[in-house]
Amino acid sequence: MRALPLDTADTELGARILKVNHAGENGAVQIYAAQIAVARLTAPALVAELREFRSHEERHRAIFQAELLRRGRPRCRSYVLCALGGWVLGFVTGLLGSSAIAATTVAVERVVLRHLKVQLAQLRHSDPAAVLAIEAIVADEQRHHDELAAQVGQSAWVKVLEPVVSTATEAVIWLGMKL
Repeated sequence: MRALPLDTADTELGARILKVNHAGENGAVQIYAAQIAVARLTAPALVAELREFRSHEERHRAIFQAELLRRGRPRCRSYVLCALGGWVLGFVTGLLGSSAIAATTVAVERVVLRHLKVQLAQLRHSDPAAVLAIEAIVADEQRHHDELAAQVGQSAWVKVLEPVVSTATEAVIWLGMKL
């Protein structure tokens, strides 16, 4: 196999990252969709905020989709898996109430923000279009984390959910990069 020139290799990395981010945003949309459906009963005070966050995630997904289309790239093979997993996670945590909903968002966003920082560092000098797409979502993701971190509380669910959700999020990102 012939080695790719550096700029092509960097662009390939940018495309892979964008594909995984697009799939992840699809998962986030589904987490919020399921949480909203259930939170009407278990945490009605959060529904408006969850709807707002879902709209941000839909915009993020559209940003990554537009960049993939511009590059002529298909979506990630993990796109549907992220949607299904996100919906299940959102439904289950929605059933557990407001602390579980908040803990889920905080855990997911903590992992996502860490990955976004690494991605920006990796692509800063080689794929400016990917950097712009990623930078366009960072502030929203930080806001989701910060606003719900203030609401997490000290329920037992928080201690259980944080490591499980963080590990699952890491695994989905890893798998997406491998597919």
